[in-house]
Amino acid sequence: MSSPFDPAYLQIIAAVFGLFIGSFLCVVVHRYQIPGQTPSHPKRSSCPECGHFLSWWENIPVLSWVALRRRCRACHVLIPARYPLMELLTALVWWVAVGATAEGEYLLLGVHLLVLSALLTATFVDLDCYEIPDSVSIGGMVLAPIAACAVPALHQYTWVAQWLSDGTEITRGASVAASLIGMAAGGGILIMVSRLGSRAFGQDAMGFGDVKLLAAGGGFIGPGGVLVALLLGSVTASVVGVSNLLRFYCLVRGRDRTRGRRRGRASAWRTARVAGQYLPFGPHLALGVALVMLFWEPYLVDWFLGT
Repeated sequence: MSSPFDPAYLQIIAAVFGLFIGSFLCVVVHRYQIPGQTPSHPKRSSCPECGHFLSWWENIPVLSWVALRRRCRACHVLIPARYPLMELLTALVWWVAVGATAEGEYLLLGVHLLVLSALLTATFVDLDCYEIPDSVSIGGMVLAPIAACAVPALHQYTWVAQWLSDGTEITRGASVAASLIGMAAGGGILIMVSRLGSRAFGQDAMGFGDVKLLAAGGGFIGPGGVLVALLLGSVTASVVGVSNLLRFYCLVRGRDRTRGRRRGRASAWRTARVAGQYLPFGPHLALGVALVMLFWEPYLVDWFLGT
């Protein structure tokens, strides 16, 4: 008979718990935008339109949204699809995390799940508000060295920790050192990029929230991981940014045709650049940190760098 801690069973359990954690994260993201509110205020979830307090069966992740036909039971306003999507995304992330974490490393798995949930929160808040919560970034910087000390395996693939441990099992001191150096590298690199961008373009090229987020991420993935995470984030941000510009360009051209307005392609492109220039970088950094944290192994780095 299989143990309930077998990876397959554990992944299913994690996915189910991830659904409920995702529901809680939806509340955190929503109430972050409301001044004076916290995830625990008010005590019960309610409809933001009519104030209807949700019963237990209206709070079941995904299923309640389907059963209610996407509408509030009291005022019938549409419930955005982002809520079940965030619940499903959290479940997927938790499922992947269990599969990517070494079997039996339950403390390490706990750290991974906590960090991934925080990254999801930062992602959706940044998409909504163009802001990264200090509770995630600064909180992460506080937690990272503590987690590194409690779970040295967190930096088992970080070259600084390996070097300080002389090739033996990663020590607590080496893990903490790798965490602190990772934070310094993550924050330092983006501060340098921000200053260079400001001098080159005459405006801020990087929000300080991004600096704090990568610094926090560096505490969990080390200095080498920070470089790969930043590169991954930059690639995905470039792809999304170009796609966004093309989308706005097509919208501008389509609107001009509808209104019978004659405008050159260069003018339409300038308008599209203005409309599409605001792109939150936090979600891309979060993706890079998550990928490195879960899949950081020497052979992957060698493949990524082509060595």
